Amino acid sequence: MAARTPALETFPPLRAWQRKALVEYLRRRSDDFTAVATPGAGKTTFALRIAAELLADGSVEAVTVVAPTEHLKTQWAESAALVGIQLDSAFRNADVHSTADFHGAVITYAQVGMAPQVHRRRTMTRRTLVILDEIHHAGDSRTWGDGVKAAFEPAVRRLMLTGTPFRSDDNPIPFVDYERGSDGLLRSRADSVYGYTDALRDGVVRPVLFLAYSGETRWRTNAGEELAARLGEPMTQDLVAQAWRTALDPAGDWMPQVLRAADARLTVLRVAGMPDAAGLVIASDQQAARSYARLIEQVTGEKAAVVLSDDVGASARIATFGASQQRWMVAVRMVSEGVDIPRLAVGVYATSASTPLYFAQAIGRFVRARRSGETASVFLPSVPHLLGLASEMEVERDHVLGKPSDREGFDDDLLERAQRDDQASGELEKRFTALSATAELDQVIFDGASFGTAAQAGTPEEEEYLGLPGLLTSEQVAALLSKRQADQLAAQRRRVAERAGAPVTAPAAAPPAPMSAAQRRVALRRQLNALVAARHHRTGQPHGKIHAELRRLCGGPPSAQATIEQLEERIATAQTL
Repeated sequence: MAARTPALETFPPLRAWQRKALVEYLRRRSDDFTAVATPGAGKTTFALRIAAELLADGSVEAVTVVAPTEHLKTQWAESAALVGIQLDSAFRNADVHSTADFHGAVITYAQVGMAPQVHRRRTMTRRTLVILDEIHHAGDSRTWGDGVKAAFEPAVRRLMLTGTPFRSDDNPIPFVDYERGSDGLLRSRADSVYGYTDALRDGVVRPVLFLAYSGETRWRTNAGEELAARLGEPMTQDLVAQAWRTALDPAGDWMPQVLRAADARLTVLRVAGMPDAAGLVIASDQQAARSYARLIEQVTGEKAAVVLSDDVGASARIATFGASQQRWMVAVRMVSEGVDIPRLAVGVYATSASTPLYFAQAIGRFVRARRSGETASVFLPSVPHLLGLASEMEVERDHVLGKPSDREGFDDDLLERAQRDDQASGELEKRFTALSATAELDQVIFDGASFGTAAQAGTPEEEEYLGLPGLLTSEQVAALLSKRQADQLAAQRRRVAERAGAPVTAPAAAPPAPMSAAQRRVALRRQLNALVAARHHRTGQPHGKIHAELRRLCGGPPSAQATIEQLEERIATAQTL
């Protein structure tokens, strides 16, 4: 029996951006349409509504969805079935054609790359709409890109979806338009864009607090030399990479301390209005994932769900976790992109992968809002590159062709191998041996601004930040972080006065104590944040956009990484705005 035409009246109400993009799509009626929307915004619902419209008016007879992973095939099929579109998620290349019971099939980019001619024949047999989910994956390899182009050129309609359209390579993405800018470089062009800032304003996504942890690390090189470094301090990329990997070592103290803090934050969220809130640890490889799961059980007394790869049963474990009350999941790849577990609200970024693409995909797992006031908290190492990415959550990037390539991150190639086997980190581990690592809360990053001063793990100062209420608006988060920072600095001044023998009741009479460079940076960040907040209240501009404008005028990295001189220049500039 042929699949029935879906009824448009069964669809849930569309969000404002979805309605606007749908009107634009139906107005154009062009072969290709690219929609960029931040993770959690509802790309799947938007695409299925377009599929239903085209099936209903006879523009297409079949639908093919191409997804990055096996698990997402199941998720797409289930979402489509809810609105009357039947998609075969079990389709294999050997099947050649879908049965008449289905409107079409869901396949992976890998399937297309292995047998593009099979899917070309399917596309030519019936007028087909092809939905290319997370289309940037079509640039992952020449085989995938060429396969997608060969298979779906005959399609009457192609809809490209992505939450992260940028890549750091020169592999053009099939069916995406590129325009040459004033600098002579080609940039991807989207037909509809709905960014994180827009979604945050509309309450579609959660505000994200990044809790960056530094600490002392020690390791031994393969030459027998013992080295020590503090996370977050200026050093060469090689030293940063080794200090970073040392901190992530399951045998050290950094990971147990950070997991303990993350679990405390999860408890606060559960008590404060998100009773089913869950946490996710993103690991670099399978061996580390298993070790982190054991640490979680030691720290919390509860077992963590472990999802290692696209193996048999992984999708079922994710679905079970999503519908359960279990607190923690540990994963390497399966929840890096597209997987919908709305109750995820606390993350631990325990991987050394650091490309903007991977970071954005990972953080996207925590931003899906269900009710007003929900917040997300992500714990990460205090590494300059990650701090920069955390400070630029609002930045919208395009795929740029011909740009000189900079090495972004340290172990991204190893991460790719980690997704294929258990031996991913062996090559790096031969170069050094982690000895020890301790953790302390370095700063909290929110809306492009940095708050707080160093606080040892397990201290009342750390607990002040971990105990922020779970249900807050963006404005309330910023106000509370500013107050926490002010209280922290006031307490430090009192302690300095007490040690100097000055009366605590009259701190103003004591001469100011000389500041270290770290203290000076904190004070300047606080002053800059206050000026940005004042401008926000005057103009209504988001904090992140004001910080971005100051960076454009003054140059330099985000405030979390800026030097004392750069902060002073931005303060002077902010006072003139």
